[in-house]
Parts: sequence; C-alpha cells; structure tokens
Amino acid sequence: MRSLLLLAELVIAVPAAAQEKDEAGARAAVNHYLAGHATGSADEFRAAFYPKAMLYWNKDGAFAERTSADYIAGAPGKPAADEARRRRTIESLDVTGNAAMAKVVLDYPNVRFTDYLSLVKAEGEWHIVNKIFNVERKTR
Repeated sequence: MRSLLLLAELVIAVPAAAQEKDEAGARAAVNHYLAGHATGSADEFRAAFYPKAMLYWNKDGAFAERTSADYIAGAPGKPAADEARRRRTIESLDVTGNAAMAKVVLDYPNVRFTDYLSLVKAEGEWHIVNKIFNVERKTR
C-alpha cells in the first residue's frame, strides 16, 4: 500500500512540476514584454514576441492591425520621460499545456491599456503570438 501511495505522489508531482515550469516560461515572456515597455528596448520586445506575431485593436471605431516587427521597430531605445509614473501589472496568467493567455494592464498618466496576450510554447520557448488590446484615454 505504501508503494502505491508513493507512486501516486510521483505521478501527481511530475505534471505539477511541468505546469510550474510552463507557467514560469510564459511569465518570463510576458516580463520581457513589460521590460520592453519600461526600457524602450527592442531586444526585450524581440524576446517576448514570436517573429510572426500580430497586434489587433480598435482605432477610431475601425479594426486595426500591425505586425510585431513594425511594433518592435517603434521601440524608442530608452525609457519614457514619465516612466516613474507608469505602472504595469500582470492581472492574470492562464496556462494549459503549450498555450497560455495573459491579461496585462499598462496604467500610464494619460492612458490605460488593457492587453490580452496569447502565448504559445514552441521548440521549448514561450512567445507572444497575438496581442489584442483596449485603449482608455484619461481626462485630466
């Protein structure tokens, strides 16, 4: 009986360890994304996004899209002047096998972005493959 219990614990522990590793990997990709915003580093964004990733949003009531390459090309290479007043949080991260979804809030002095990031683990690496987001302008 004791050996059956040990076997059951082992069977449960292995998937739990794999799940923790995948959550850490997905979180690392999201953290690269957040670091890209904080530092303006294109390299951080490149570490976060799959090369063929896309971004989608609503712009003035119309559907808009952009490649991650175009998005990364716009990285300024330095932090924003108001960086000390900007806040970024991972609101949620849901990982199932090789797929994940993160909700991220970028709360800046004049605008609040809510990003939904789809992530995929391929060839052992987690990357953002899709970003959709909402923009809320703040009034002063």
